[in-house]
Amino acid sequence: MSLKNKKSEKVIENKKTDSKEILATLKDITKEYDSGSVKVKALNGVDLTIYKGVMHVILGQSGCGKTTLLNIIGGLDSATSGTFVFEGEDQSELNEKGMTAYRRDKVGFIFQSYNLMPELTVKENVDFIAGICKEPLNTKDMLKSVGIDDLSKKYPSQLSGGQAQRVAIARALVKNPKIILADEPTAALDYATSVEVLGVIREIVKKGATLVMVTHNEEIAKMADSVIRMKDGKIVSVTDNESPCSADELHW
Repeated sequence: MSLKNKKSEKVIENKKTDSKEILATLKDITKEYDSGSVKVKALNGVDLTIYKGVMHVILGQSGCGKTTLLNIIGGLDSATSGTFVFEGEDQSELNEKGMTAYRRDKVGFIFQSYNLMPELTVKENVDFIAGICKEPLNTKDMLKSVGIDDLSKKYPSQLSGGQAQRVAIARALVKNPKIILADEPTAALDYATSVEVLGVIREIVKKGATLVMVTHNEEIAKMADSVIRMKDGKIVSVTDNESPCSADELHW
C-alpha cells in the first residue's frame, strides 16, 4: 500500500507492517521548550504507529526531533499536546507515578553512553535492573544471549565499548519489556564493533522483540523493518524494507 498526503508531503509505504499487531500509536504529538523568551518546537504534529515484533529505525540529522520523540515513547519526557496510546492505554493521562511504572515495567533502554554502574560487576549491573522489575528474566540467560556470560564478574572499566554495550542490551532485555528503545547505540563504537552490536540487536528482534532505534547513520536503515525519516520536528516518510539486510552487510 502506498499513500501520499499532499498536505504534509508525507510518504507512507507499509507492506510488511500492515499485517502486524499494533503496540502503540502517537497522534499529533507536539513538544515545545522554553528558550528564554522564545518557544522552541522540537516536535510539530507527529503521527506514528509502532508495531509488535518490528525493528523501527528513526533517521534524521541532529536537531530533527528524533531523540525527543524517543524520550516521549520511553516515558522520559511528556508531550506538550497530542495523544500517545500504548497497549490501549493513553499515556498522556498518566501521572508521575504512572509514568515511573510504565518506564520500569514496559520499556527497556539502550543508551549511547551505556549508563552502567561502575561499582557493580557485569552480573550485578543486570541483577540490579532485574530487581526493580515485576517479571524479570534470568540474568545469566540474558548475558548468554548477548554473548558475554564469561564476563559476569568483570567491572565496566575492564570492558571494551562493544562489551559494555552488550551489557546495556542485557539490562534492557532482563526487564522483559514490551518495547526496547535504542538511542544511537553504536555512535561511540568503531565500525567492526558496531556491526557486532547491531547483529545482536537484529537477533533480538528476530526472537519477537519490538525495537525503536534512533540514528543519523543512513546505512543502519538497511537492516530495519520500518524506516521513519524525520526533518524539522516532523515525520516526512515511513517506508518498509521488504528484505532487511544483516548487520555484516552494512558498510560505512
